[in-house]
This record gives sequence, structure tokens and C-alpha cells, in this order.
Amino acid sequence: MAAFNTEKKPAAREAVREKRRIVVKIGSSSLQHAQTGDLDYIRLEKLVRELCDIRNQGKDVILVTSGAIAAGRKAVGIREITGESPERQMAVKQACAAVGQARLMMIYQKLFAEYNQVAAQILMTKNTIVDDLNRFNAHNTFSQLLEMGVIPIVNENDTVATYEIEIGDNDTLSAIVAALVDADLLVLLSDIDGLYTDDPRQNPDAAFIPQVDELTEELLAMGKGSTGSNVGTGGMNTKLQAARIATGSGVDMVIANSKDIGILHRILDGREEGTLFVSHREEGFDLPGFVNRLHRQ
Repeated sequence: MAAFNTEKKPAAREAVREKRRIVVKIGSSSLQHAQTGDLDYIRLEKLVRELCDIRNQGKDVILVTSGAIAAGRKAVGIREITGESPERQMAVKQACAAVGQARLMMIYQKLFAEYNQVAAQILMTKNTIVDDLNRFNAHNTFSQLLEMGVIPIVNENDTVATYEIEIGDNDTLSAIVAALVDADLLVLLSDIDGLYTDDPRQNPDAAFIPQVDELTEELLAMGKGSTGSNVGTGGMNTKLQAARIATGSGVDMVIANSKDIGILHRILDGREEGTLFVSHREEGFDLPGFVNRLHRQ
């Protein structure tokens, strides 16, 4: 039997309603106006309102957000990051991240404060996970913040991250966070409705896949590495890699379209939105080992 099909399975969706610890990831293209690159404040406000409402239901919620480098580029007037050498390009990228991360967090803090919700910033690199002490401390920090009712806002530490210590994309980062904090559900909000049998932009006969019960090699090969956006760093390949981490660590995952931020509460209500990846916890799942292999794949 195929690991996926186009039939609805209400039982698995009903189970989503009982999830208590939720990680939500939103991509760069979902946070900006495509025409200008400026932040979409209406969408940001709706996202914060949704997250605060989830928190008010007594659930733990963590946000993994992209957008720091793009926000920094816009602030300093750089359309593309180019330079005379890779080292120069890295320096410009990290400088833009430093500017953009501060701007992004200032906006998030203001929006969360409107709903009397405390938010915190956590910046991570690969070393946060592969180093045992760093991973232990990060887990404790997340746990304490959630116990205090705080919503952690997570991003990769692009100001210091280089190829050797970067995770690379926030799809993967969000799955790592979900595994680290023993989450129940990971929701990837992107610019696509979910998983299809082929690229729907290229193939009109591509069928939507509402549920994946098992990640097979056939399915993993379907990731084409494109979301139709030149703003973010992730494509379907990274989303399927995130699904490997999440489902292997016992976390259900949903890929859904961020065009309507209200899709978040519909997912948590158990409705048929996006593609649901059903978790199958792998015995002895090794998160640090998986992260160490990221650049070798």
C-alpha cells in the first residue's frame, strides 16, 4: 500500500485537536510584500493574534521565524548580497542579519504586547544541538520559558553562523526545535498548499496529498527544491527533510499555505488543511547525529 493517498482520514486529523505543544514556522516570503520586500504588517499582526489565542487555550507555542536577513537588506538598501569574494558576501549577509534581527524582534515584541503576551528571542546554530551541554541548556531554557507562559521566537543566528555551523534553513530548524522540546505538532506555513505528487505549477495533473503515513524514499525523491519564491531559503526538499526529523522524533507535521493565517486555528480544530505527516517515533532517534549529517547529504 502506498505511503500516501488522496483520501481523507478524519481520525488522524481529530487527533491534532489534542496536541498541547505546537511549533509554528513561517517563511520569509510569507512575511513580506512581494512587490516591495517590505514587511507585511497585517499578516504579522494576524500571525501574532493566532499564536496568542493558541496560548490562551492553554497550549505551549513556539514560533520559528524567517525574515531577518531580508529585513536587514531592505533597511540598508541592498537588493542582492554580492561582493568580491565569498568572505565579503558572508560579511554583508551577517551584517544585514544583525540589523534585520533587531528590527524583526522589535516589531514582534510590540505586536505581542498588544495582546499582553510576553515573547522571548532564541538564536541557534548547529552547535546548539550537536554540543551536549549546549543542547541540554537550550532544552532547559525552552522548558522554563514555556512553563512561564512565554512564547519563544526562534531564528538561526545568521549574524555569526557560517557554513560549518549553520543549519541553513528554517524548515529544518523548526523540526530540530520541535524534536528538542518534545513538541506534539509542527506546522510549516509557506507559500504552497502542501505536498503534491508533482510540482502543481508545472504539471496541472499533479494531485494533492492530504496525508502521509510513512516517509518512503519514493516520496523523499519528490522534493524538487522550489517554492516559487526567491525570498526564502527552503523548498520542498527542506520541508521533507523537516518531516524526517519531526516524524522520526515523534512529532506530527503539517505543511500549509500562509496566504490565510487563519489556517492555523483550522488546523488545530482538526480540519482538512494542508498535508499532515503522521509521526512514527524511531527507536533511538539521534537528533545530534542527524544534524551533524546535514552538510554531508
